[in-house]
Amino acid sequence: MSIANLQEKLLFFTRQKSQISRKLSDVQMRQMEAAKQVQLKQQQFNAQLSDLYYEYYADQPDVYSELYLQLTNDHEFELSTINSWESQLELEKEMYETQLNEITNYETSWQKLLAQNIKVEFSYGGNSGK
Repeated sequence: MSIANLQEKLLFFTRQKSQISRKLSDVQMRQMEAAKQVQLKQQQFNAQLSDLYYEYYADQPDVYSELYLQLTNDHEFELSTINSWESQLELEKEMYETQLNEITNYETSWQKLLAQNIKVEFSYGGNSGK
């Protein structure tokens, strides 16, 4: 009966590892989305800067300076928001990785216990009942 209990515990660890791995995968996908957003925002910013330069730089340098400053500040704010989100995702990822490592260590311990228990229960010569 104790062998069945140990096997049940190992199945529980397997289920937990599967759930945490799924959560970890979700976090990694969100990290990829954040990186994609950074790239998209940078491309948009570069295009806006180019448009701003060709529209105002030669004819209205004062307007260009004001719009450039505003555009730059808006872009930095967007990037800081995304960076904050990326930092949060990195912390989540580390938490799930830590949980996964902990469960893997528990699972290894329980597997050793199961192997030891099987060895004792099924030893040769009928000495297992003593």
